[in-house]
Amino acid sequence: MADHYEVLGVDRAATAEEIKKAYRKLARELHPDVNPSEDAAERFKLVTHAYDVLSDPDQRERYDLGPQAGFGGGGAGGFGFGDIFDTFFGAAQGRTAGPRSRRERGQDALLRIEVDLDEVIFGTKRDVDVDTAILCETCNGSCCAPGTSPVTCDICRGTGSIQRSVRSLLGNVMTSSPCGTCRGYGTVIPNPCPTCAGQGRIRAKRTVTVDVPSGVDTGMRLHLPGEGEAGPAGGPNGDLYLEVKVKHHDIFSRNGDDLLATLEVQMTDAILGTTATLAGLDGEVSIELKPGAQSADIVTVKDRGITRLRGGGRGDLKVGIQVVTPVRLNSKETQLIKEFADSRRPVPPEFSTFQQGLFAKLRDRFLGV
Repeated sequence: MADHYEVLGVDRAATAEEIKKAYRKLARELHPDVNPSEDAAERFKLVTHAYDVLSDPDQRERYDLGPQAGFGGGGAGGFGFGDIFDTFFGAAQGRTAGPRSRRERGQDALLRIEVDLDEVIFGTKRDVDVDTAILCETCNGSCCAPGTSPVTCDICRGTGSIQRSVRSLLGNVMTSSPCGTCRGYGTVIPNPCPTCAGQGRIRAKRTVTVDVPSGVDTGMRLHLPGEGEAGPAGGPNGDLYLEVKVKHHDIFSRNGDDLLATLEVQMTDAILGTTATLAGLDGEVSIELKPGAQSADIVTVKDRGITRLRGGGRGDLKVGIQVVTPVRLNSKETQLIKEFADSRRPVPPEFSTFQQGLFAKLRDRFLGV
């Protein structure tokens, strides 16, 4: 890379005013408005960059010293124990084997999706809109404007770090810290991509098709590797996590891989027995009620529950029976009930030894307690 002093045509001992005067003279000759040639445009960039470095006292000092910058940076006095600690421990941590890469892995993303209970039986596909960082198509992650590339940092000469010799109570100690000009990358980008502003990625919406497996439940997370945020400078994507919530259903509920429902039956059907065909979550379900059915009885329909998340087969559909006693009878119905009651041996009401109540009994039978 050309020497900045040679680019401006000044001596290394030139004053700030001499550097400024040389820059103005060259700028008037090479400015694109005055000289439209490509060679002049390139020289104008070099002249401008050289002036930016040499006109700043700190950058000029580091440039003059090169990668081994700043010998004698500590004064003879004023070097305390905190400085000694930083020298031996803090600087050691900042020392790297070389410049760090601009490419980094993108962050993971977490979204929440809702699925219906019937979708959980066999699984489903779901299109999910993701608003996150994607690779910049203009620079393809290079961070540079098309036709350009990063250039080696003038201050650290591409090493990504600046070394200094600090005078301490224990003698001169060499320390290393990331270069402040290139931020430790070893290169600078003089012409950033106009689309992504030199990040190599932009924020945009995209659609991801997700296979929601059968058997998922509320709180479970689906893992989609590589579907998260794009990394800076074309770095690998992070992962996408989808937290599942199964929506409430008015009729059916769930216990593990089993589906639960309550069937209301008339007193006469409970006495005589009946067969009912009802609409289930995955088609019609036939339920056979044997004569003498009682409230809180459980009718199990095999293999009509949730398909298991891991392993084959399905759970069952468990139907709790609730016998409905008629409350409005006409005179004929009332007479028939009385005749039925008179024909049976009287059984007086009494407390049951089962004290938890009908609904608790239903719950316990559902759960197999």
